[in-house]
Amino acid sequence: MKQVQFYGWLIWMLAAVSAVAAPGVDSRRLAVLENSLDQYVEDGRLAGGVLYVSRHGETVLHKAFGWQDRESSIPMNTRSLHRIASQTKAFTSVAIMLLQERGALLISDPLSKYFPEWGDVKVAVADSDADLGYRLEAATRPITIRDLLTHSAGINYGWGVAQAAWQEADILGWYFAGDRESMRDKVRRMATLPQAAHPGSEFVYGYNTDILGALVEHLSGQTLGAFLQQQLFAPLRMRDTYFFVPPEQQTRLSTVYAMTKDGLQRQPTADSAAANPQNFYFGQGHYLQGQIGGPRSYSGGAGAVSTAADYARFLEMLRRGGELDGVRILGRKTVELMTANHLPRDIAYSRPGSGFGLGFNVLLDVGQAGQLGSAGSYGWGGAYHSTYWVDPREGLVVSYVTQLIPATGLDDHAKIRSLLYQALVD
Repeated sequence: MKQVQFYGWLIWMLAAVSAVAAPGVDSRRLAVLENSLDQYVEDGRLAGGVLYVSRHGETVLHKAFGWQDRESSIPMNTRSLHRIASQTKAFTSVAIMLLQERGALLISDPLSKYFPEWGDVKVAVADSDADLGYRLEAATRPITIRDLLTHSAGINYGWGVAQAAWQEADILGWYFAGDRESMRDKVRRMATLPQAAHPGSEFVYGYNTDILGALVEHLSGQTLGAFLQQQLFAPLRMRDTYFFVPPEQQTRLSTVYAMTKDGLQRQPTADSAAANPQNFYFGQGHYLQGQIGGPRSYSGGAGAVSTAADYARFLEMLRRGGELDGVRILGRKTVELMTANHLPRDIAYSRPGSGFGLGFNVLLDVGQAGQLGSAGSYGWGGAYHSTYWVDPREGLVVSYVTQLIPATGLDDHAKIRSLLYQALVD
């Protein structure tokens, strides 16, 4: 009992120290958030995670909770590494905007200008009278780079009426960390397959950002990993962000778990998961250097590994209009363009009160969204149940990482948002 009391007192003290560095945050109200995260572990709903919050550039909270590896009794650490999946998309989107700023492309350019294979796109339209269950139509217009940035190019993850064609091409789902084929070669093959919708007609989440990553490689002559390391990670001193974790850092990679009907379960090894074609990406994955020999595939849509704090440095750069600690990555107007809504009203989007910018969701109307926040906030998340957002009006950067796939029924993202905003008192 004394141990529990001491632990609670320590949480309160840490929150108080944070609040000193961030005026306007009530430390006792913030402690409710910290206790809530611990409760998820105690209840067996999360193995562990890390939450980083800053306000006006000052750290409010940097909390590791639970286990990096529950079965081996390795505690979660603030420097534990996590697979961030689709949070990689923001890195790749910034890379594209960097190339525009340097005159290498315009986001209004057609994709076929750089990959001619995409000059003859065919769209699969459901048709019960057709032999395959769909007919092919020529795309009504060319796919542009901006279409890819906004997921309005009509390209999904291979699922839908034409799934058999994508499956036969061995391109299905978001996971490419185990592939030896370069993304450039894969993207060229994608162009020959039936797409899910006409460009500019729908919001279709899919390979858009992987294609952009291949475009970065094509224009830079580097792998996406090398380009991002040189142009983004190193300048921002993001020392804990990788595509494939080097040997000396591999013990820091957190274990992947699943929420099942029987509770929290450790996901299988990469080899075991690969034996089940329906769940080939529901495993520990191939995120380590040396795990596979030969060339690797750098997925601009889902391939990176990072820490909560490293990702927060990237977000803080965006919050400050493209500059951090005297290093300018992007121009202020470029960030303004990225964080504006680009979806026209006639494109349906599944998140009420929101639109989509050049790489992430943009909150437009708090009332329509039905959640705490501010209009102009932007963010996204990843398949391993990580999430992030930036609230420019409140000066907030929030970076949350955990490793849970699937995460059915878990409400921690909503709780974090609710309990963080209720602690703001200025």
